[in-house]
Amino acid sequence: MMQQFDEDVLECFLENQRQLFPENVAETLEEAEGFLEDCMAVVVNSVEEVLEFFEEEGVDTEGVMGEEILEADEVFDIGDGRYLIVES
Repeated sequence: MMQQFDEDVLECFLENQRQLFPENVAETLEEAEGFLEDCMAVVVNSVEEVLEFFEEEGVDTEGVMGEEILEADEVFDIGDGRYLIVES
């Protein structure tokens, strides 16, 4: 299933991509969209869904309390209650 990334998601990634990567991987919305599609990024609707995603991926989230997971470099706060998760 192909994830659709809206402009808010793409702009969030463009503005904050250096939290995960040492240099910019995208300069335009189109490049950001292509990059996110290539690395199978996902958009989730809550902190709980962020935790569920990491658990499904086999990441050890034991001892991680709620919003602490949002400090992970792979998690981008879109600002509208949704979160972009980019696996590098």
